[in-house]
Amino acid sequence: LQKEVVKLPLGVQEVTLAVIVGTLAAIVYSLRVLVLMERRIARIESHIERAVNKVAKEESRIEKALKKKKK
Repeated sequence: LQKEVVKLPLGVQEVTLAVIVGTLAAIVYSLRVLVLMERRIARIESHIERAVNKVAKEESRIEKALKKKKK
């Protein structure tokens, strides 16, 4: 009797390598998403900063007008 040896298409090394490559790809994709989100947040922060500066200018204008009115 001869035993037939069934050869698996992928060995342990190939499966391990595939898992490592997949993990690295997921890490790279996650970093890409994080960078894109950081850019978006930076843009939002700049818009908020501009709005705050406009409000501060308007507030100082109103305070000056009120001081002139008091005198």
